Amino acid sequence: MNEIYKKIGILKKEKNALILAHNYQGIDVQKTADFIGDSFILSKIASETNADIILFCGVRFMAETAKLLNPKCKVLLSDGEAGCPMADMADAKNVKKFIDEHPDHLIVCYVNSSADVKALSDVCVTSSNAVGIVNKLPADKPIMFLPDQNLGHYINLKTGRNMDLWDGMCPIHHLHITAQDVHRARLMYPEHDVIVHPECTPTVVEMADFVGSTKQMADYVAEHNKVIIGTELGLTKMLQDQYPNKSIYALSDKAICQNMKKTSLTDVLDTLQYELNETSIPESIFEAAMKPIKKMLELSE
Repeated sequence: MNEIYKKIGILKKEKNALILAHNYQGIDVQKTADFIGDSFILSKIASETNADIILFCGVRFMAETAKLLNPKCKVLLSDGEAGCPMADMADAKNVKKFIDEHPDHLIVCYVNSSADVKALSDVCVTSSNAVGIVNKLPADKPIMFLPDQNLGHYINLKTGRNMDLWDGMCPIHHLHITAQDVHRARLMYPEHDVIVHPECTPTVVEMADFVGSTKQMADYVAEHNKVIIGTELGLTKMLQDQYPNKSIYALSDKAICQNMKKTSLTDVLDTLQYELNETSIPESIFEAAMKPIKKMLELSE
């Protein structure tokens, strides 16, 4: 492994490459990265870098977003088959049908979506900025939020809006982090805080001590010593590695995203060495897909 890390380091310098890794990646992959974070943080870094190559250790929509934000940069995805089941629940054909039937609606699109769906949207959001952005949208305009119904429900709760919600969800947060998991954690670790991602079901969110994006959860752990984490297992592993003297547990050991875990250390090396899995956005949708991301960055300031 040390030899692989060394080769990756040499290639990064030779190719002027930047490696970005999402919090849900494995620890060995994260250790190759120049930056680790959630979708919003990594998007900002991608937009600001002067690197010639961005190697994104994540899933397809993340690499697409990086390409939109930095079109002159060659963007590589660490595993070409790493998609997002939630993103796939909102396809451009059905979104376009909704728009045709509801032309008065604003389309607010979670960044966890494909480029062609972004191209039909008015503004993108991430889990860390969604509440703030929706609060800035015209109060008299109806909104369709897609694709995650649970994040949409949380935004409605926090903003007092009544957005229409797409019938989509993250299978990991929706199915594998349950109210029973919270009850069990309370019994086993009564002195620990339970913190969860807003992609969890409304019941789980209501039971939690804190709700936030992966970065917000990481910041919470930095300030607290006893925490149960309700999100994809990669964040828990990362924080356990970062804070070995803190008492940190996963709310559910079933919360594993197989797409996020597709990337191996050798995948990082091979992808960078041979410049595999280059991400491209069709010219026909590039400008349209860029508009909601620009709007997101503008409203996040």
